[in-house]
This record gives sequence, C-alpha cells and structure tokens, in this order.
Amino acid sequence: MTQLRKMMLEELQRRNYSNGTIRHHLRAVEEFANYYGKSPDKLGLNELRSYQAYLLKERKLAVGTVVNHVAGLRFFFVRTLKRHEFRDFIPYPNEPERLPTILSLDEVARLINASGNLFRRALLMTVYGTGMRRSEVVHLKVSDIDSKRMIIRVTQGKGAKDRDLPLSPELLETLRIYWRWRKPKEYLFPSRGERKGADVPLSDKTVWQVCGDAAKKAGITKHVTPHTLRHSWATHLLEAGTDLRTIQMLLGHGDLETTARYIHLSRVPSPLLLTCPAERVRAHPTLRFSRQPLANGSPCDLS
Repeated sequence: MTQLRKMMLEELQRRNYSNGTIRHHLRAVEEFANYYGKSPDKLGLNELRSYQAYLLKERKLAVGTVVNHVAGLRFFFVRTLKRHEFRDFIPYPNEPERLPTILSLDEVARLINASGNLFRRALLMTVYGTGMRRSEVVHLKVSDIDSKRMIIRVTQGKGAKDRDLPLSPELLETLRIYWRWRKPKEYLFPSRGERKGADVPLSDKTVWQVCGDAAKKAGITKHVTPHTLRHSWATHLLEAGTDLRTIQMLLGHGDLETTARYIHLSRVPSPLLLTCPAERVRAHPTLRFSRQPLANGSPCDLS
C-alpha cells in the first residue's frame, strides 16, 4: 500500500465511513491515477476537468456513477491532500430527476409467484414486505426477527443507522416455513458460493438477479430491480393512508423531501389497498406450503 493510499484510508476510517464507501472512494482515485499513469497527487484541475468529461462523454457512465467518482476524488483532494480550493472546481454533474418505476399490487403478486422456489420467494417477499435496501436484506440475521413484537430490526443500515420495521403475519409465516427448510444459522439468507460451509451473507448482486429473473418469468415488461420493490412498497403504504413521516422513518430516509416524491407516484386510495398486500401473494402455483399450526421456541420464533 502506498503512503497516499494509506493516508486516504485513514481519513476515511476516522470518519467511520462504511466499507462500501471506502472501497468506492479508493477505487475512484485509483482509476483516475491509472488513466493518466501518474500519482494522483501530481495531477491537477486540468486533468480533473478532462477526466470528468471522459467519464460522461466517452465512457458514457450513468450520471449517478460519475457522482460516485467525483465524491471519491473530492475526498482525496480536499480531505486527504487538504487542497480546499479544489472543492469548487470538482463539480457534481447535474442528474436528471426521474420518477422511479412502480409496480401495481397485481404485478408484485405475479413477481413473487414467479420466483421459482422457496428461497427466492422468501427473499423477494422480505424485500417487498419490508422495503429494505438489498444491502440491508442480505445482512439480515435470524436474530433480527422478533415475532413477539412483530418487528424486523435493521442493524446498521445506510448511514450506520438502526431501525425497526413492521413484520406482517404473512411474511412471518413464509419465513418460518423457509427457516424449517433451509435452517439458516446466523444470516437469514446465507450464501451458497465457493466458501461452502461458511456462514456468510448472500451477495447483493444475487438479489438483483433473483428480482430480474422473476420479473422476466412473470412477463413484467417494466425495468424491475430490488429498489423497484422498495419504491413500490412505500407508494402502496402512502396509498393505504400511511402518513409521510412514518414512511420516512420506515425507509430510513434522513430527509423528508426524499420521501415526499412518493406523493407524485401514488394514486387515489381504494378499499382494495386496505388489505395487506402480502395476502395477495399467498398462493404459489408450484409450492404447497404447510398450513399446520406453527411451532415456537427458537430465539426468533422462526422454528
């Protein structure tokens, strides 16, 4: 590790940035240096200007991706090298404001019913039934399920914040059936990758793939990602009469303005929306779930 990289790493760590943010910031500076073949501290404003244009016009990266690159470069020059005058000369690109894709309740039901197996069904029901981010879902632990209080604890979510989410009876029942089958020990959705036998969380890329596969199988032509389910959940809550402040807390948004965009996505509530959406995805065309009384006894009552 070079001295510059060590300095930047320490600046990131002492601010308690997440591992993901640290990794992205370091990579942004590394790619910038590799592009010019020089140490990044030997590069200046001219190189930064040309590099930003290169990312947008030649590599044609998404604006959000370029924003992440800029954040890493700004941190390096302003925080690590203490070149505070650089702040105003490393602008964030304007990002077009687009409303997110929203699925109807029927589309959510079709998506989950097309999941293919119990593992994928439980995973997608958890994503939609809680509105979690995919990074939060994959780090969910069995001990985070509290069936006595009917809540799911998100531990150290985005922004290193904990929050509690409501646990619906339908989701709890599906998770209990899933637990009896898979018997996860620590992580609710453990990986079955190369590190066989190790209790490690599922890759968040797998959540993306499971969601996309189910959407394709269900014949949904909209672009569907795990975040689409999060947006849909929040919109359905608003349509069912949940106040905006509560939705903000459930989503883990720091700013109410971020949550307010769901006002533009919701439609006039109907009596149909007063029914728990999870109840409409109960029947699976290929799986026969047991309807016997559910036993209790495990630390999180999933057994």
